[in-house]
Order: sequence, then structure tokens, then C-alpha cells
Amino acid sequence: MAENHYENPPLTISKVGIIGAGVSGIAAAKQLYHHNPVVFEASDSIGGVWRTCAYNSTKLQSARKDYEFSDFPWPNRDDPSFPTHVEIVDYLESYAKHFDVLKFVKFNSKVTELRFVGQQGTTELGGNGGAYGSPLPGHPVWQIAVQTNGSQNLQWYAFEFVVVCIGKYGDIPKIPSFPHNKGPEMFQGEVLHSIDYCKLDKDAASQLLKGKQVAVIGFKKSAIDLAVECAEANQGPEGQPCTMVVRTLHWTVPHYSVWGLPFFLFYSTRASQFLHEKPNQSFLRTMLCYLLSPLRRGVSKFIESYLLWKLPLQKYGLKPDHPFEEDYASCQMAIMPENFFTEADKGNIVFKRSSNWWFWKEGIEFDDNTKMKADVVILATGYDGKKKLKTILPDPFRSLIEYHPSGIVPLYRGTIHPLIPNMAFVGYIESVANLHTSELRSMWLARYVDEKFKLPSAENMLEQIYKEMEVSRRITRFYKRHCISTFSINHGDEICKEMGRNSWRKRSWFAEAFSPYGSQDYRLKN
Repeated sequence: MAENHYENPPLTISKVGIIGAGVSGIAAAKQLYHHNPVVFEASDSIGGVWRTCAYNSTKLQSARKDYEFSDFPWPNRDDPSFPTHVEIVDYLESYAKHFDVLKFVKFNSKVTELRFVGQQGTTELGGNGGAYGSPLPGHPVWQIAVQTNGSQNLQWYAFEFVVVCIGKYGDIPKIPSFPHNKGPEMFQGEVLHSIDYCKLDKDAASQLLKGKQVAVIGFKKSAIDLAVECAEANQGPEGQPCTMVVRTLHWTVPHYSVWGLPFFLFYSTRASQFLHEKPNQSFLRTMLCYLLSPLRRGVSKFIESYLLWKLPLQKYGLKPDHPFEEDYASCQMAIMPENFFTEADKGNIVFKRSSNWWFWKEGIEFDDNTKMKADVVILATGYDGKKKLKTILPDPFRSLIEYHPSGIVPLYRGTIHPLIPNMAFVGYIESVANLHTSELRSMWLARYVDEKFKLPSAENMLEQIYKEMEVSRRITRFYKRHCISTFSINHGDEICKEMGRNSWRKRSWFAEAFSPYGSQDYRLKN
């Protein structure tokens, strides 16, 4: 990567630059509207992964009212059905047009490189107030190289502050490693990643799957949806079953109701989150959490009992060994499509548990010395979001992206890296509703950029990040994900306090204790 001692290119200078026009980028652009941000979007439309990484059958995993901006409700927000990816893109476009955000977006503009041109030594620990001085110092701190419409010529821009919103998903697939001579090159069939599959239209996807022996690697949401599409393409006597190769099981839920009770009662109210540990809690609160731990485990068991009754998890060997609570605490709970087990009962979806596997000439071989023939292998193995960041960030910041040994991107309030000046990251922290999570942090970011409050010192920010990581490490084995689902309300409280707003957002103490928190609670009213 080039550094700031290189020859200076011609520059277009602005105050704020935003990379990415997905959910987070559009949310950030709306909140920073008064700074006339420049938004770089590599594709020809907004929507991010909802536009570029969605299958034909992809739907949201929550109700509309749980996935909406605080000041822009869905027109049919009480519709109980989950919206399709097409409906979500339409909603995002309507939001962007309503708030006149599209005028900031430069489409078909791929960011290829960032250069830091600020003062040296700004990444040292210490500092006070804003840690790096003003977020808008009055002169450029970052230069951004942009490739437009596939041209080999680069156009350079300079900004006082940059917001990175390219997300953790899409673009760079995570590919498993294989022993020598046991990788995809040995396989005579077709190997593709889910990112390649989602680029196919409905007819091309059906042609790829129909009448083929297909292996889907993975058991998270994308793998589950893909298996259903494969089963639907293989109806009839000539159809072939789809094999899901499962390494790690996770709990799935059929809907947001447990034994007739709404799911939010168990994890999305102040009363329910009181059972769970949170960062910065007092000694008394720590003792209460310990004393209430049997009740917390009882809630998890209560939910598990319903899932085992409602879904044939034991019949197919799909019951996880860990508690439900651990999947919820790591944002890995998935909604099961209605017809998933119907297709499994018909034999159109079969399962193979295996810790390790590799390719052979005609298919896949497993660590129990069994083999399966396959025509197509689809890797639903996720994405490498940190590598995506490292491809554009210069040294020394590239080496600071991962916090070892957790591998999490260390972000204060899920937004600011304490050691990377004049830059924010939106969309890298997870909760139950990621749109709401991104919007609230964009509100916080806008007030920070406007110098309505000062950041703590770098040491104090790192200490807060470490506390959140430790909470996750204690409550789930899947702690290598920055998920705040079990203390999301507390996280929102702390953000509101820094913004100078009331942290308790409800109209009565009863609603405050027992009703769920969502985006509508954080409208700019106080």
C-alpha cells in the first residue's frame, strides 16, 4: 500500500467520505447529511448484501417493525410475514429517496486504496478528550483512491473523516483449507461459494441444481436457505437429494413464539436482560447475576424444550450440544424455513455430520472414511470481512484490525477503533436487529463528528472494548463475534448518555421493564 510520502495525486477535497451504500452506509449518510458526505458504492445501486448476496428465496429473519429506521416506518409494518430481499431493497431505496440521500452516492465507484496523510504518532496510546483532536480538523487526514465504471484510471479524494460501511458479509468468501492434493482441483464436478450462487438468476440456479447430486457445506442461514432451493429444484422422480455437510450445529427456531409466549419476553426487555451479565456492572449486580444464573439457564432450557417438541431435531441428529442461550448471545440463531423439514421428510434434504472433509475425484470424503459422490459442491462457509478491510487500509492500521486472540475488530461503541484516527466503522457489531444497531450508532457518530461530546482516551476505550469481549467470552463458546444481543439495551443506554439523551425511552416503568426495545424508541425526541 502507498503511504503519505508518495507523490501527491490530484485531489477532490471534502469533509466526510463514506465507503459503501448498504444499510449502514445509507444510515450514516442520512445522519451526516449536513456535512454533504461523499458516498462511494462499488455497484450500481444501494442495498449492499440485500442486493448482491441474496438468493431468490432470501427473506428477512424478523418482522418488519423490528427492521426499520426510527423515522421511516414500513408502510405495511403490521404485516406478520417476513419481507423478501426485494421488498427490503425497495424499502431502503424509499428511505434514501425520502431523505434525499441518493444525491451523495457515487455509483460504480470502487475504493481500491486509502492513504493516511494526518500527523504521525496519532495512533499512540494516551491522549485526552477526542483522543486525536477534532474529528474534523480542517484539513484532509485520509486520501481515497476510487476506480469508476471499471476504468483503470484512479480518481483521488481527500477527507477529514472517513466512515467505512463495507460490512462483514459479501465480496470476499471464506474458503476452507484442504490437505495437499485433496482440494477442489481434484474434483471433477463444479465447486462454487454461496457468493457465486447468489449471482445466478432463478432459471440459472435451478439448472445448476436440478437432477444433480449437490452437497451444501454449512448449517447457518445461507446454507439452510440454499438446501431448500436445492430440494425445490429436485422435485419428482428424477430429483436428487441435497446433502448438507454439518460441522457445527446451531439452534434454529420456526418463529418468534415459544409455548405461546412472544419471544421478546425472554431476551429483548430490560427485565429479561437483567438476568444477563453486562459490561461495567457493579459488584452487587455481578452477585445478582450469579444468584439468578439458574433462572437464566431455565429460560434457555424452556426454549430448547419447545424447539425439540416443535422441530424434529433429534430425529435428524440436529440437536446442538450447547445451550440455546449461547447461540443467541453470539447472534447465530436462525429462522428455519417452513418447508425445510417437510423436504427432509420427503428425503430431498439429508444430513452428514463431519468435523473434517476433503475432495476426491468424484465427490467428498469424510474423516470417518466414508465417501459421497457429488456433481456440485456449494460452500456456504461465510465471508472474510476483516480481509476485506485489510485490502484497503494501509499499514500500520492494517495490522490493528484484528484483536488477538478473539479476532474481533476492536470498536468502541461498535464504531470507533481507538488506534485509527478520524475514521469510523458502521455495521461491524451485531445484535438481533442490525439495521437498528447501525442507525443508533450512526446517530451517535454524527453527534461525535459535530463535537457534541468527546471520546474517552484510547486506553479507556480499549478497556471498554475488552470488557465487552470478556462478557461474550464468559457466556458463549462462540465469542469470536462482536455480538451484543444479551446486553443490547445497556449498550443503547450508554450511547444515549454520551449523546446527552435520556437512556430510558419508554413512557412508563411497566413498559420500560417488560416491552421490547426497538428503533422507534430511539427517535430524536429527547
